[in-house]
Amino acid sequence: MKQLFPIRHVMGYVFSLILSLVALAVIVWDMSFATGLTILLICAAIQAGVQLILFMHIDEDKSNKASNYTNIAYALFVGLVTVFGTLFTMIWGYL
Repeated sequence: MKQLFPIRHVMGYVFSLILSLVALAVIVWDMSFATGLTILLICAAIQAGVQLILFMHIDEDKSNKASNYTNIAYALFVGLVTVFGTLFTMIWGYL
């Protein structure tokens, strides 16, 4: 019966809720911009890790683990290029 209960998923869900409450606390407690941004960025990074490992099963495929992490790195690269490319063209005036 222990194998049938998804304890890792339940704990991941609870941890995600806690991280969401921490992010809400930044808004409710009206923290300074620098403090709030630091807390939100740390919570976002942890939340992304929880989502990738627990809910997207990134670590379950033992034979293809390197390609999974390579795909994540590539997706992160494409996302960053898209965000900063948009900032360059629309805000900073580079064409």
